[in-house]
Amino acid sequence: MFEQLLTAGLFLALIYGLVFTRISAAWVFSLTMLACYLLGLVSTEEVLRKAANPGLVTLMLLLLVSVGVEKVTWLKDMSGKLIDEGYKKSLLRLGFVTALSSAIINNTAVVATLAATVRNNGYHPASKLLIPLSYMAILGGTMTLIGTSTNLIVSSFLEDATGQGLAFFDFLMVGASAAFLGLVMIVVTSKKALPAYAAEEVTVAEYLIETEVAADSPLVGKSVIDNKLRDLETLFLVEIVRADHLISPVSPSEVIEPGDKLIFSGDINQLQVLDQFRGLNMFAVEEGLLQQNLTEVIVMPNANVESKSLKEAGFRSLFDAAVVGMHRGGKRLSGKLGEIVLQAGDRLMLATGPDFCDRRNVTKNFFVVQNGVNAGGISQRENLFISGGLFAVIALATLEILPLLKGLVFLLAGMLLMGTVSAEELKRRFPFELWLIIASALIWAQVLNDSGLVSLLTDGFHTYLAGIGPYGAMIGIFLLTLALTEIMTNNAAAALSFPLAFGLAQSYGLDVMPFVMAVAFGASASFLTPYGYTTNLMVQNLAGYEFRDYMRAGLPVSIIYSVTALYLIPIVFPFSG
Repeated sequence: MFEQLLTAGLFLALIYGLVFTRISAAWVFSLTMLACYLLGLVSTEEVLRKAANPGLVTLMLLLLVSVGVEKVTWLKDMSGKLIDEGYKKSLLRLGFVTALSSAIINNTAVVATLAATVRNNGYHPASKLLIPLSYMAILGGTMTLIGTSTNLIVSSFLEDATGQGLAFFDFLMVGASAAFLGLVMIVVTSKKALPAYAAEEVTVAEYLIETEVAADSPLVGKSVIDNKLRDLETLFLVEIVRADHLISPVSPSEVIEPGDKLIFSGDINQLQVLDQFRGLNMFAVEEGLLQQNLTEVIVMPNANVESKSLKEAGFRSLFDAAVVGMHRGGKRLSGKLGEIVLQAGDRLMLATGPDFCDRRNVTKNFFVVQNGVNAGGISQRENLFISGGLFAVIALATLEILPLLKGLVFLLAGMLLMGTVSAEELKRRFPFELWLIIASALIWAQVLNDSGLVSLLTDGFHTYLAGIGPYGAMIGIFLLTLALTEIMTNNAAAALSFPLAFGLAQSYGLDVMPFVMAVAFGASASFLTPYGYTTNLMVQNLAGYEFRDYMRAGLPVSIIYSVTALYLIPIVFPFSG
């Protein structure tokens, strides 16, 4: 009894940390897992066995192979041909190619490859295309075992529990149907559901740009109106920071003093208009970098710099870059750039130094929007080797000739020998936090089972749900996982839901597959918020989406996806086994 209470207390702490705190999921899972280990709830042998789970190792290898797969040029070459003057045809082409690519390539990489072309297309507003791009990447990822890390996580849990993971195409019939109907729904509702924000629209909520008045500047001693700081068409003077005092709004008669920080808002591409004011230096100049090499990035979820100001993070030394401007999805930013606390989704314009592209931490912290950065071109021979090698690995695994894990090892070794990827690059991109989350979650599943807490919960649920039967129970698992994935990461949602789903299936004495698939598809159903899935957050600031845009565009997709999955899962995976 004491062990159950102790386990329940730690599990509640895990849930609280994931839902109600800003602590990263990796830390929450790791700390609570360590508490279980230190309190003797799990043995050393079990910890080591979970850390080397074959499904988990396969996922790590796949993500490392993705470093090379991301460099193939066929998707980038194709991207310019997807969009033309016909909007619905463009949407269909973009959706089809995105879904198909996401089935075999990391969906974050697919969105990163296509986002710049979509945003800069000359035919349609980017806001009419970027949410569909994200949604189709999510839907495409549900079609195969390697399409999304969530599927591999669920496979890892299943292999740990039964000794047999999921096959490569186990997801295909349900996932392909949901992707097809999801694309149809996107096209049908696109006119009313998707906003048409003007590409060149500049508002006060655009980039926040900081400048400093030098002591010898001719601006000193004159008013804002006399210095013609009100006459800038694309930039607007919103604040003056004078020592520790913030002046906002700025009066036209306000006299400029030495050391004033002038905070502008507006179009980051029109920074050159500030060059006419002698002695008006930008933040990047202070940091020793000029704005001649501007690079646009978006802060990723769980980045090391998240929840820190630029000064606290030591931004300049970390990335060999200085922030020229900052934008936060429709929210009003205020104060000095160096003191604003960064959030996931923030869009930054960086003045980059020569070492920026080589820094190990860039891809872990940012999605780089600008094409020229991180564009590691590869030869035609390497393109063919990677594409053909990946196809061969998938085919051999599907035919059960060569396990997926072994195939990925050989493919990764080939990439290293050809020089397509380097050991340093793999070290830099190793998904250590994801490994911590999954390994800890596997240990947690063992602790919950050993303590009897899972049996207690599932028996209670079984009794409570007796009237609705196993199909109703499966729907409940799906909806629970779907709700969790909207308030935390999809991987964390799958990790928390799986032990309950597996135990519930066992309590009914049924095949576990319908319940396992309910977790997998429920964890990927993130269409209602920008925060549940990385690709949603990636496109948010690229088109200036607001929270309501995801609700309006995502609700029809979420409904058709859920109905399709819940209808097909018990048909493809019968309860009786």
